[in-house]
Amino acid sequence: MLTLGCARNEVDSEEIAGRLSGGGWELVDLDEAAPDVIVVNTCGFVESAKKDSVDTLLAAADTGAKVVAVGCMAERYGAELADSLPEASAVLGFDHYPDLAERLGDVVAGHAVPSHVPVDRRTLLPISPVERPAAQTEVSVPGHAWGPTVLRKRLDDGPVASLKIASGCDRRCSFCAIPSFRGSFVSRHPDEIVAEGAWLAREGARELVLVSENSTSYGKDLGREHAGQGALEAVITRLAAIPGIDRVRVSYLQPAETRPNLVRAIATTPGVADYFDMSFQHASETVLRRMRRFGNTESFLGLVEQIRAHSPEAGIRSNVIVGFPGETEDDVAELVKFLTAARLDAVGVFGYSDEDGTEAEKLDGKHDVDTVAARVARISALAEELTAQRAEDRIGTEVVVLVERAEDEDEDCVGRAAHQAPEVDGECVVIDGPEGLESASFAVGDLVRARVVDTEGVDLIVEPIEIVQREPVSP
Repeated sequence: MLTLGCARNEVDSEEIAGRLSGGGWELVDLDEAAPDVIVVNTCGFVESAKKDSVDTLLAAADTGAKVVAVGCMAERYGAELADSLPEASAVLGFDHYPDLAERLGDVVAGHAVPSHVPVDRRTLLPISPVERPAAQTEVSVPGHAWGPTVLRKRLDDGPVASLKIASGCDRRCSFCAIPSFRGSFVSRHPDEIVAEGAWLAREGARELVLVSENSTSYGKDLGREHAGQGALEAVITRLAAIPGIDRVRVSYLQPAETRPNLVRAIATTPGVADYFDMSFQHASETVLRRMRRFGNTESFLGLVEQIRAHSPEAGIRSNVIVGFPGETEDDVAELVKFLTAARLDAVGVFGYSDEDGTEAEKLDGKHDVDTVAARVARISALAEELTAQRAEDRIGTEVVVLVERAEDEDEDCVGRAAHQAPEVDGECVVIDGPEGLESASFAVGDLVRARVVDTEGVDLIVEPIEIVQREPVSP
């Protein structure tokens, strides 16, 4: 199994691995054994991700193994991808996942497997969210397979695990193609989410990262007992109470849907990271309207202020897009104004590029590549400076660090605090503390209370104070 893209794809890969293991397949390490078939879980989000997916498929084919493409790029392009990439033995969509073990058998046996034919997956479920649960049994939704027989196999033994709470999206952002191939928004039942969270705890997970395309919509398609405001708050509270789970982290929040009760729950519930992954995308109201989004500098700063009123040291991150069609220098200045005032902990900066089938692809006012690149460089430099300053503000404060990499001859002891999400944000480098708390004494999965003594960009240098004691997890 080779996985590209986001944490949602990682969950899907673990479901695929579970299905294949249940179907008689054995997962092997590519460096240690010659596989019969390599499954590549592709990403189809932006042009660079698609290129990475194609390069990975070609490299897999060079091993001599059969290669099967699944995931977002395979779902989005299907037969078109198969025609342009004969090195792949099969290109399969989400609806193939339940029978994937059999399809791999066909591939290895040399039988031709018809390529996936894409459809707009928003058309597969009712428009009304409350009508979707009854129809969902006819549609394959990756990452939602759960039941008496566990259909998930962990692909690493780290202390952090992603947990999918929903899939798809009902928003119509003009730059985004994801809803067309991920489908309409579908929540998982809270009992199912909690059951999988408990299983992950027994498998060694200590932090659960809740993922979806839009976590703030969670529950809108469930029955009255679970739907509406408070559904996400209830789920994170239950997950935080699972024995063995030290931290629950929520990702993918839409600012326009983030209500005060949710802010309060994330910022103040014990066991829930006071961390806000806010999808601002821009701050100019004009640009946001062309993106089919809502908000402006004033409303976004109000949300930041609301968060920090509950938790002054809460982590807030976001992504922004620059060079959007019609974006003016005044719009860029508005984004600069927002970022300077907001002092976020992490900012991802992306240059706009056309995506197949999106509304923005047809908008006027397109910028040339050099203009987009210049704006990316400008905003990236600003973001780097501001986030480094925000990290420096934490010197002298205490953080609780989940150790993810133990010290050895080549690497420091490294972990993350509550305001740092895996891979996308900074990390904590643990130095030697008092006797008995040397950095070499910590193991992966330890929870360490520490004091911030220095920074390196967004990374924190921390000195341990104590190991946080936990209750053992029941098998």
